[in-house]
Amino acid sequence: MIYAFVIMPNHFHLIWQIQDGYDRDLIQMRFLKFTAQQIKFRLKDSSIMFLEEFLVNLKDRKYQFWQRSALSVDLWSDAVFMQKLEYIHNNPIQLKWKLAELPEHYRFSSANFYYCGEDEFNLVADYRR
Repeated sequence: MIYAFVIMPNHFHLIWQIQDGYDRDLIQMRFLKFTAQQIKFRLKDSSIMFLEEFLVNLKDRKYQFWQRSALSVDLWSDAVFMQKLEYIHNNPIQLKWKLAELPEHYRFSSANFYYCGEDEFNLVADYRR
């Protein structure tokens, strides 16, 4: 389940819960691989020049979109969960980015779901349930 997300110009944040019986590292690897492939396909269709910025000289891949060691943090308490949720939703309005005036105005975020009850991407599960 995905409880929160924000997609920024050069990174993303995600709060998710992996179902029991699944390995977090394996799920994370598959998620990053799938999203990288989707990015590559879309850039091939729309902007070959921009795609070339992700070109690498590695034996196991031609392009690299994600850092090799993505940070993954367990959210062990309600207080930590809420702190991360607030951080994620406020990320686009920070002075460094200033992508929106209010968290719910930034389209590529779950903030609109929590503030306005709208889930444009039909992606978010409400953590309060």
